Amino acid sequence: MSTKILNRYTGATLLTVHAESLSNANLINANLINANLINANLINANLTGADLIGADLSGANLTGADLIGADLSGANLSGANLSKANLINANLGGANLSGANLIGADLTGANLTGANPTGANLINANLSKANLSKANLSGANLIGANLTGANLTGANLSKADLRWTNLSGANLTGANLTGANLTGANLSNANLSNANLSNANLSNANLRGANLSNANLRWTNLTSVDLTSVDLTNADLINANLTSADLICANLSKADLRWTNLSGANLTGANLTGANLTGADLTGANLRRANLSKADLGGANLICANLSKADLRWTNLSGANLTGANLTDTNLTGTIKD
Repeated sequence: MSTKILNRYTGATLLTVHAESLSNANLINANLINANLINANLINANLTGADLIGADLSGANLTGADLIGADLSGANLSGANLSKANLINANLGGANLSGANLIGADLTGANLTGANPTGANLINANLSKANLSKANLSGANLIGANLTGANLTGANLSKADLRWTNLSGANLTGANLTGANLTGANLSNANLSNANLSNANLSNANLRGANLSNANLRWTNLTSVDLTSVDLTNADLINANLTSADLICANLSKADLRWTNLSGANLTGANLTGANLTGADLTGANLRRANLSKADLGGANLICANLSKADLRWTNLSGANLTGANLTDTNLTGTIKD
């Protein structure tokens, strides 16, 4: 460690501290604007309310450090170790967190607007109600992280690892989640309108009550996903895999479901008015009381599907395979058939 002298303020008292002696240091409300703290040892240091605007903390060790309410806007924390650090209500707007270790860190209510956590390790981190709008989290590891109520509007989460992450109530409007791994994630009541989830893996995820209107879900894996009462109006689900998915009372009006795999899916009471299901696989699907009026099911596979009491008025069934389908009390007024 360098023997460079570091000036800091604690209250009104000016102190000088050797960089190598900063572990467990008391730096409450310290003025460290643009400070050079490269590779500094700040293990368990108390930096509550410290001003670290523009500071260079690249490679620094902040394990267990207390940074409650600290201002780290524009700071360089690339490769820093912030495992189990306390960053509650900290300001990390525009900060560089690329490759940083934030395992188990508490970022509750923190501001990360425009921050760059590319490749950061956020396993089991607490980011509840954090502001991550437009943050770059591409390739970040967020396994088991808590993002309940977080603001992720316009955030880049492409290829991020979000397995078993809690995103309930999170705002992901317009977020980029292409190729992200959301296996087993909790997205109940999350807002994913206009989000890009193409090629993402959402198998066994909980999306109950989520808003996916106008979302891009092309080639997305939604196997066994809970989509109860989800809003999927105008969503793009071309070639998506919804095998055994639960879509009870989901709103899929005008959704694009061409060549989608819905085999064994539960669509009881779902709204599919005007949806495009051309070539879709609905083998053994439960469509009881579903509204399919004016939908396009041309060439669809409906073998052994349950369409009892479904509304198929003015629906296109040309070329559809209805072998063994249950059409008890189904309304077929104006239906187009071969």
